[in-house]
Amino acid sequence: MPSAIQEATPAERNGTELHRPSRALRYLTLVMAAVLLLGIGWTAATLVSDRAPGDDSAEAGFARDMSRHHAQAVEMAMIAYAKAQNPAIRQMGYDMALTQQAQIGHMQRWLQEWELLPTGSRPAMEWMPDAVPVGPDGLMPGMATREEITQLHEAQGVEVDRLFIKLMIDHHLGGVHMADGVLKVSDRPEVVRLAEASKQAQQKEINELRRMTPADG
Repeated sequence: MPSAIQEATPAERNGTELHRPSRALRYLTLVMAAVLLLGIGWTAATLVSDRAPGDDSAEAGFARDMSRHHAQAVEMAMIAYAKAQNPAIRQMGYDMALTQQAQIGHMQRWLQEWELLPTGSRPAMEWMPDAVPVGPDGLMPGMATREEITQLHEAQGVEVDRLFIKLMIDHHLGGVHMADGVLKVSDRPEVVRLAEASKQAQQKEINELRRMTPADG
């Protein structure tokens, strides 16, 4: 009869059994380690990119100043919507008020998410790369004075159209300048998207307003 006892291997005869990882297992281990390292690196990069801007940052300054700038544009746009003689100007006023009020909401939400106050300690426009100073009345470039806003409120007939066009072109030029300023120094996706959209819309409206300027204006 054949013997039930098989001949021992050299390793077994020496009292040890060799356990060597297979090539596939070694490869899998290396892949897992690489994935882990990549995950750690991605997490670190995400934390850096998601770090909230500080109180003195250009992003915070832009959100605060552009919110105030937009607020005046909304006020003028609503006057145009209610009183302008040209239907195209009334429609522009309506669209402008909706768009810029929505952008104010976005910027105020940023400040809340960044745990910052709606107003900061730095002077207006100080965050701009060219540090544009505000006027003695505290108005940022392009903004109308309170006297000019009062004139627009009190204007009648075609004078509403003429005054709105003049004030809003200047106002939008100031807004485009601010958008250009933050685009030079910020790479935060939400800030870049809003600044680019604001610049594009305002430049388009400047061109439309210039075409609608009365011949004698």
